[in-house]
This record gives sequence, C-alpha cells and structure tokens, in this order.
Amino acid sequence: MRSVAGYVVMLSAGMDSALNLLLSLEKGEVVTALTVDYGQRAALREVERSAEICRLYGVDHRVLEIPWLGDISGGALIGGGGLGGDRPVEGKSGEGIDSLWIPNRNGLFANVGACFAEALGARFVVMGLNAEEAEEFPDNTREFVECINCAFAYSTRGKVELVSHTLLWDKERIARELTARNFDFSLLWPCYNGGKKICGKCPSCLRFVRAAERAGILYQIRSLFE
Repeated sequence: MRSVAGYVVMLSAGMDSALNLLLSLEKGEVVTALTVDYGQRAALREVERSAEICRLYGVDHRVLEIPWLGDISGGALIGGGGLGGDRPVEGKSGEGIDSLWIPNRNGLFANVGACFAEALGARFVVMGLNAEEAEEFPDNTREFVECINCAFAYSTRGKVELVSHTLLWDKERIARELTARNFDFSLLWPCYNGGKKICGKCPSCLRFVRAAERAGILYQIRSLFE
C-alpha cells in the first residue's frame, strides 16, 4: 500500500538517483524532481535524460541553473583537467578524488531540495547516495545525512527530512534493483563527460560498467558506449 509521503527527488539521471526516483514513487508521491545545472560537463545530457525519465514516469521535472558553483569550483567535472580512465581514482585524499570534488555540492543540493520540499508540502528530500561512493566522498555517508537532518530540524522547522533509499547499497545492488523494475538503461547518463554517448573511461563510467558486470547485465548497456 502506498504511503502519503511526499518526495522531492534530486535527479541527475545516474543509476543512483534514477532508482531513488522509482523507489520514491513506490513509497509515496513524488512532488517534483530537480536536476541541477552548475556548469558541469555533463549538464546538458543529465538534463535531457532526467527529463525523459520524468516524462516516462509522469513526474514533474524542474531544472535549476546555478552557474556560480561551477565558476568557483573548477576541477575535472567542470573542465579543468582530464577525466579519462588513465588516472586511477582511489583513496579519500588521492589526487583523483580531489579533482572530482565540488565544494559543498551535496550540502547545497540538499538545502535547495529542502526549500522546494517545505514550500510544496513534501516531507522528504531524496538524494542518490550509496555505500560504494561513501568510501571516497564524505557527502555520501550516513553521517552526512544525519548532520543535514540536524540542521533541517531548525532550518525547515522540522518539516523536511533528507533520505536516500540506497544509502547502504553498493552499485551492483542498485543495478540489480533497476533491472528488477524493468528500467530502460538507455535513459541513464552515468558519465562525467557530455558527448553523444557515454565515454566508458571516466571514473563514473568505470563504476557503472563494473556494477553492470557484477550484476550480469553488461549486455543491456553496451549500446550506450561510443
């Protein structure tokens, strides 16, 4: 039985956020889905694919443009450096991880989502966090969610809560759960780059491919690559 919970979903068209959208629809009403364009290389593709997903599932979709975040951030996701698979990304303090970090991005996204949630009467902001990336990025962790919710108790007068249905899951399980729901993987954009097809070489693509291999669904995503 569906609950009466209302959700605002932060949607980038990656595996994690797409599954969180589907799970939110199963649990209650998705009031709106938000895709943020902050000047990242993949912004156009993320917006296009997110819009397609929302059209398919009948969800209101809004695009938020905050170019100043990209302007002050720099780094590989914006265009300041390579994103190929030649540089390993490992360890919380590794050079690769540092080049992918956007200052306070998830913190900002959570608060932007909370503005919409409180204004629209939704109870939850949903983000596509996961245990695999939590090993590298602190803003994917359970502690991050707990701390954000401590602030929300005051900044939203206790009316909004940040959740992630995939917080404790790895990418393989996320791939399996999407497959179980007959999700069309061609709707995803799991790539840090913004070409016509996903590059298959950036750290995000490599995680995507690894998850598909482990889940036994590599055949479903081959057509997505150049």
